Amino acid sequence: MRARCGFVALALLAAWQPLAAHVGDDPAGDAVALRWSADPDVLLPLLLSAGAYAGGVARAWRVLGRGRGIGPRRVATFAIGWGVLALALLSPLDVLGLQLFSLHMLQHELLMVVAAPLLCAGRPLVAWWWLLPPAGRGAWRAAVRQPAWSVTWRSLSAPWTAWALHAVVLWGWHLPVAFEAALLQPRWHTLQHVCFLAGALLYWWSVLRPAPRAQQGVALLSLFTTLLHTSALGALLALAPHPWYPLYAQRSAAWGIDALTDQQLGGLVMWAPAGLSYALAALAVAARWIGLRAAVALQPDVWSRDQAT
Repeated sequence: MRARCGFVALALLAAWQPLAAHVGDDPAGDAVALRWSADPDVLLPLLLSAGAYAGGVARAWRVLGRGRGIGPRRVATFAIGWGVLALALLSPLDVLGLQLFSLHMLQHELLMVVAAPLLCAGRPLVAWWWLLPPAGRGAWRAAVRQPAWSVTWRSLSAPWTAWALHAVVLWGWHLPVAFEAALLQPRWHTLQHVCFLAGALLYWWSVLRPAPRAQQGVALLSLFTTLLHTSALGALLALAPHPWYPLYAQRSAAWGIDALTDQQLGGLVMWAPAGLSYALAALAVAARWIGLRAAVALQPDVWSRDQAT
């Protein structure tokens, strides 16, 4: 795995040389392409989510005591995930991804395998719940206990439902007709990003949430099979004999990279670094599973209750 990641890094570095040369040749183009976005449709939700999270954490710590309810590590995790999300959506990467498939893939992987798990681990729903006044918290608690909501949420967040939705979103949007529609239509591009992020958030919640010991094995299997099918998609892109997305041919040529090489680099991004994220998450879940098994072994009464259920 380390060798593959190293190869991807070297390949991207090699590809950056003609890209950098092109940037230096056209200062006017630099101002258009290499800029940070201030799109209110993206910036406002990001700022609102961060402000709500910070306000919820502050209230929880004021009521429960500093560091209680949502620990400092979870706050730091959310902050890093939020920063990665802002980088993916507001940095020049968002514009350059429309010119180079490899950078578009990098942007998508930042959304799905870096930002999404970090945001889930930061427990944002808990923070936002604390932001509500006491009456609002009670109303929220009553609402989520309603059968219509609780059954729907349990169905959507069930490990295999979340796994299937994540897989369908990933493979479906990489079909040439869907991917090129996103390149041509800004609304489709926005929808693509929303689907990727929402599907990833649901998926990572399903495998990272606190769960009984018996469900840790399911989470581990979900991560392993996701690693397999995402790596398969990356391999298909990297080893394809011809480009899947003709629209990138002219765009990548303007940056000094032919479309097939650009696609191969994008496939490698999904194949190696993204696969490493699933592998690391699987190791974390396995460690948690082993820890729960050890705890149960030390408490025979808990083991008996677990077996009875």
